[in-house]
Amino acid sequence: MLHPSYTDLMRTINSEVEEGDTPVVNSRYSIVLAAAKRARQLIAGEDAYVNSRGKKPLSIAVEEIEKGFVTIEPESKEEEEPAAVEVKAEETAEN
Repeated sequence: MLHPSYTDLMRTINSEVEEGDTPVVNSRYSIVLAAAKRARQLIAGEDAYVNSRGKKPLSIAVEEIEKGFVTIEPESKEEEEPAAVEVKAEETAEN
């Protein structure tokens, strides 16, 4: 089982969406794609924004999404993937 749950992650990601606006994430699929994309970035050598000691890249990616260090941008019609992962530039790896 995934901890945090998909619903918790969806709630976190959509927390900044104003009432009446379309949520950024409507499905688990978007979360899975975003976490996988971020995990690939970590494997490629990007720095983690959470304590990564002894954790697998996917676990780190999920934790970064949960804590808001990584956001999921709404899809655009030109992109093939349903979600793009954006690492918040103003956040630093202080952990």
